[in-house]
Amino acid sequence: MTTKAFHPDILKLDPEKETERIVEHIRHTTFKVLRRKGGVVGVSGGIDSSVVLALAARAMKPARIVALLMPEMESSPESALMGRELCHKFNIEPLVEDMTGPLWGFGAYQRRDEAIKRLFPEYDSTYKFKITLPTDLLQERKLNFFSATIISPEGEVQTKRLPPKELRQIVAATNFKQRTRASMLYYHADLHDFAVLGTPQRNEHGQGFFVKNGDGAMDVRPIGHLYKTQVYQLAEYLGVPESIRSRPPTTDTYTAGSTQEEFFFRLPFETMDLIWYGLENDIPAAVVAEGMDLEEAQVEHVYADLLQKKRTTEYLRLPPLGLADS
Repeated sequence: MTTKAFHPDILKLDPEKETERIVEHIRHTTFKVLRRKGGVVGVSGGIDSSVVLALAARAMKPARIVALLMPEMESSPESALMGRELCHKFNIEPLVEDMTGPLWGFGAYQRRDEAIKRLFPEYDSTYKFKITLPTDLLQERKLNFFSATIISPEGEVQTKRLPPKELRQIVAATNFKQRTRASMLYYHADLHDFAVLGTPQRNEHGQGFFVKNGDGAMDVRPIGHLYKTQVYQLAEYLGVPESIRSRPPTTDTYTAGSTQEEFFFRLPFETMDLIWYGLENDIPAAVVAEGMDLEEAQVEHVYADLLQKKRTTEYLRLPPLGLADS
């Protein structure tokens, strides 16, 4: 069997052709297949939702797009500012839905804080908080364990390894954020007879970095086939503001702020995307290592990490299962 070609520019796009292809997909799927009248996009100020909104703006008139900003009390103010800047760029008037009330109603903050206080009894609302994974995936063979970090008002930082019980409770409570936003997206979709245009890209969907029935809920998946670095390529071509393109990808989920690399991916996207491509296309680790000036053992370690994520998150990608599926 011939090994597929591999080189550092393997993921370079023709952005004009790719934009035309995706725009036609959005139009065809929204208007012809789903028979909806327009699209709803949740705008976070991040690169993925920015590209989806920019693509939607090419696919349909502004009157057929609902751009939703859905902040809550722990959101970064910068996210809302960037979201508004983006909407202004593409002549779309954003709608703002404050999600703090629904999240209080679900007990999202209280349930999460209950778990944090079992680790850090002194923790209260004046502290900042985040959870992270080890990020030196290429350098050392470390276990995939999460750590919790709190930062006091005086700037004192404490970090502890998260036990499984506390991790599950923190994640379960935090997932209310994505699920309440999905409910709001579908409210506006139902209100206008529109389709929800999802924002996850290939890395998030393939590796399981999304919340089932949360940011994984959508009618159209415009960029689900694109690696993160390809999303950036389209962002530049589409004229997404530089302030958004230069901002480090963040979950905007925890008060202390954590990058997607810290929270899940463990590698810079420029490195991970090429290795992820190699794995998906059955390219031997030695070939990828040579093309990236890495050690074969480093690539093999990343392959193993990616395969583990794919296996352990497979349930997220499965549709509801009935007797006919067993």
